[in-house]
Amino acid sequence: MSIRTPPSPANRPVGPTVDAHPAKRPERVALEGHWVTLVPLDAEKHAAALYAGSHGDGRERVWTYLPYGPFRSLGEFAADIELKARSADLLFFAVIDNASGQAVGYQSLMRIDPANRTIEVGHVMYTPAMQRTAGATEAQYLFARYVFDELGYRRHEWKCDALNAPSRRAAQRFGFSFEGVFRQHMIVKGRNRDTAWFAMLDHEWPARKAAFERWLAPDNFDNEGRQKTSLTELMPEPAS
Repeated sequence: MSIRTPPSPANRPVGPTVDAHPAKRPERVALEGHWVTLVPLDAEKHAAALYAGSHGDGRERVWTYLPYGPFRSLGEFAADIELKARSADLLFFAVIDNASGQAVGYQSLMRIDPANRTIEVGHVMYTPAMQRTAGATEAQYLFARYVFDELGYRRHEWKCDALNAPSRRAAQRFGFSFEGVFRQHMIVKGRNRDTAWFAMLDHEWPARKAAFERWLAPDNFDNEGRQKTSLTELMPEPAS
């Protein structure tokens, strides 16, 4: 059935008409992958491993660009995890390493807007043991697949401190397009934060999904787990 476009007022340009049905809200489900599984964050199950993986021996650098942390004790950290676990928007997931069964990070779906079919991945904390691994890439793939294929969102966003060069590189490696910098957007830990905005759109997802799945395929890794072809080589060029 075709959708009739109403005339624009006074012949002024307006955007194209879209199907205005809402997206589904994300739920506390398990998202299973080859290297990692995303499960609802749980303080009793995950706090101890996450605290150990993100504190001591220089591991506190994972908190540099987050609005909280590092934490003074496991108890303080567990209390924060408990609050996160109860939140609905932010909706937090622990990242479980399938080989060890241990929590190695967390990430959230946030700014959940079903009416406009817009959603954001944020509050990403990957312990050093998870960083720069296939599991870190797979965790983002699992979120994007859930957002587009199961929930029906039009727009999947990534935002970070404009000074966070690793996060900006990761966003583009994962297929998000850079959209600009919001100056003096936030005050974080008493410091100014300019925020870099990135997004992936629903019509872009099929080609990006194919790139993720080709990169994640077992035959893309040698016996030592080294990639044969990089995700950057496989990922389509970002939108300009």
